[in-house]
Amino acid sequence: MTGLRSQRFGLGSLRPEAFGAEPRGERLARIRRSPHFKDGVFQNPGGRGGSRPDASSLELAKAFFDKDTRPLRSPSGTVPVYPTTLADIARPPATGLRVTWLGHSSVLAEIDGHRVLFDPVWGERCSPFSFAGPKRLHPVPVPLTALGPVDVVVISHDHYDHLDMPTIKALAGTETVFAVPLGVGAHLEHWGVSADRLRELDWQEATKVGGLTLTATPARHFCGRGLRNAQQTLWASWTVAGDRHRIYHSGDTGYFEGFKGIGAEHGPFDATMIQIGAYGELWPDIHMTPEEGVRAHLDLQGGAPHGVLLPIHWGTFNLAMHAWAEPGEWTADAAEDAGQTVALPRPGQPFEPGGEIPAERWWRVAADPVTAPWRRKPGAASGTGTAAGAAPAAQAELDLASDG
Repeated sequence: MTGLRSQRFGLGSLRPEAFGAEPRGERLARIRRSPHFKDGVFQNPGGRGGSRPDASSLELAKAFFDKDTRPLRSPSGTVPVYPTTLADIARPPATGLRVTWLGHSSVLAEIDGHRVLFDPVWGERCSPFSFAGPKRLHPVPVPLTALGPVDVVVISHDHYDHLDMPTIKALAGTETVFAVPLGVGAHLEHWGVSADRLRELDWQEATKVGGLTLTATPARHFCGRGLRNAQQTLWASWTVAGDRHRIYHSGDTGYFEGFKGIGAEHGPFDATMIQIGAYGELWPDIHMTPEEGVRAHLDLQGGAPHGVLLPIHWGTFNLAMHAWAEPGEWTADAAEDAGQTVALPRPGQPFEPGGEIPAERWWRVAADPVTAPWRRKPGAASGTGTAAGAAPAAQAELDLASDG
């Protein structure tokens, strides 16, 4: 027993730098004063604490390592990354708004003369370790050093696939401002970002950066990086308003009615960046399916098609049990059914929401065919395939049907 206690102490004392730092002092006092902080944790909209997956670690591991579905969760070919050059993003956008999806949830938005970088992840793995954890399925489209000056970096929450220590450390040596949810600033200061460059916001708080107004808006998710998840850093979606344009980044979130209120107060938006990947039946409250993502976009726009939807949070890391290409296919179909314009750029491909919109289903050159159970006729036999994290037997049956 003594040896076991010593072993546990030894493991607990090894704290990777990537775990970051917990809020203390005035930062923690401010967190405790937040109307969204109750019973020692941040609450989701509706009064529920941070939603973690509704499954045990064993259930998650069994599903993730299932031999039938696992091969589908990675591309079978080379992902066609767009060869972004400095020239692509150096000239001002003709319409005043240009968006470049850099993979997963990382997006460079050039809006009314300012440059905003959302959830930048340039690391090879979304993990506290360099030798383990989900690894990139495609290279970064452009080196961070070639991206050019950025006015503000926006972080949605502190999970590893959104807050990447190596990337933050590289950006700490620039002049950029960081806009983050409450508590997340503790991580950034720990990694070398000076306090005077931090704008740390609660939901519905706003900050000005140049000619832009950035507002932290609600989301339904959870937080945490270390072995002990104290739920003392907030998660958020973000709106950015310039002189002429408005954009929205969802971060990670489950679907909730609050999208309508965000749209009514801050919209409509010229472009939304909506999480549509890494969904599953084991965690329905923390990530949206593509169908829910399209519904969220419509809610943000007052209920009718408007602007351009950019699907994010897919294609770069294997983080769920659905097929790799399924989020793209399902989002394209759901948007088509709703009459909503959806942008489908390759990673690194810039586009202007007010100009020509990329619409090619580029992932098909790098993926096996994907079944489309969401296109089944009403009343057809039940079966959701990987659309919501189906059981392996159900997925195998669908695969056989598609092969036939």
